[in-house]
Amino acid sequence: MSHANAPGAPAIDRRAIPKAASESVWRAPDGHELRRIDWLGSGVRSGAARGSILFFPGRGDHYEKYLETLEEWHRAGWQVTAADWRGQAGSGRLGSDDVTGHIDDFATWVGDLAALWEDWKAATPGPHVLAGHSMGGHIVLRAMAERRVHPDVAVLSAPMLGFTGTVLPVGMMHGLARLMKRFGDAARPAWKWSEKPGVMPETRRSLLTHDDARYEDELWWREERPALVMGPGSWNWVERGYASMRSLYRPGILEAVTTPVLLIATTSDRLVAYGPIADAARRLPNATLVTFGEEARHEILREVDAVRNKAMAAIAEFLEKAAPAPR
Repeated sequence: MSHANAPGAPAIDRRAIPKAASESVWRAPDGHELRRIDWLGSGVRSGAARGSILFFPGRGDHYEKYLETLEEWHRAGWQVTAADWRGQAGSGRLGSDDVTGHIDDFATWVGDLAALWEDWKAATPGPHVLAGHSMGGHIVLRAMAERRVHPDVAVLSAPMLGFTGTVLPVGMMHGLARLMKRFGDAARPAWKWSEKPGVMPETRRSLLTHDDARYEDELWWREERPALVMGPGSWNWVERGYASMRSLYRPGILEAVTTPVLLIATTSDRLVAYGPIADAARRLPNATLVTFGEEARHEILREVDAVRNKAMAAIAEFLEKAAPAPR
């Protein structure tokens, strides 16, 4: 499955690890291994690297889903790294089965990000960009708010700052999640997946992207690499997710994040709520918000070309202004 990202440019094969990239593991301070992938700087712009981007995917995701985007950034001169979160994809499991996404606390992920950031930043050229999609965007923003990381700029794609489909106030939803943890195993799945564990429900496609080919890429990778398969989050993930999001709502938290931040979101997102993203953009002192509508679903960086190209162009423009190339 290939995609030409620019006239005359070699096609990007979304179902192959690029030749310029290398896969490895990074060992966290407690010894847990996180899977990572790295592209060395392509050395454009008079032999100097454009800078470096560290990217994290969303809940249940894996970096293979974003090979196209990561390769495009590499071709633009950036040194690129992506990693799977602890407990999902190629970074092991933390629950009682192989498909439920479980975590003890989102602080664990913040700690992993902070430690990897320090190692990665010391080994890569600046400017340094921190990027994340969905849950990854949430954790990136929380790590900045807690002053655990200090990127030159940040890019957040559909950051998980609120859940959709909730009719009760967030505090009440959080309380219900606490109750569900008490009445059963907190590591059990919080929602129904399918009749056969690990198999994608048919409705999932309509939540993520209008691009059938890009959606099929994910299914292909799950067949090719079964360790990537993941289903619902656990009740502990849900409860700790509410707690983590609410920690960012407190007065003065987002207002203290002075890093330039680009937020890309869609009002048609049926997984993460648009309202909290727009509110965060208003509260962050140095934020830029790019909003899509019915043309985009949750995975904006894996949408049809007309949408995705617009999002990628917005990112490139933002980076050019907020993180100019070294001279």
